[in-house]
Amino acid sequence: METLPCQGCKGLCCGPVPITEKEYKRIHKKIKSMPRKIREALENQPRFFGTCMFYDLHKDQCGIHSVRPEICRNFGYHKDLVCFRKPELATKEKVTPTERPIGHLSIDFTWKNF
Repeated sequence: METLPCQGCKGLCCGPVPITEKEYKRIHKKIKSMPRKIREALENQPRFFGTCMFYDLHKDQCGIHSVRPEICRNFGYHKDLVCFRKPELATKEKVTPTERPIGHLSIDFTWKNF
């Protein structure tokens, strides 16, 4: 599988990110297990409204990659989630969520929830 050219995007296309109850629980567990220094470095980065609060701007990568939501795993490969830098990879049909979202990261869920 080809990978997306995410380096240099600075997470601007990462959001708004809907999450399900299961995803919230996995992310919460991951955040609680992070060393305080790493968590605080991620938490204190400046953000644009609606962009994902877990995107690590300093490392230019997802700060919770191993537990990232389903929408993030599908991004770039579905017709309704096209990566503007590599649109030819969006060959799959539209995404059909398996569960109903309970809210969006950075909007409904902020650092105080984690």
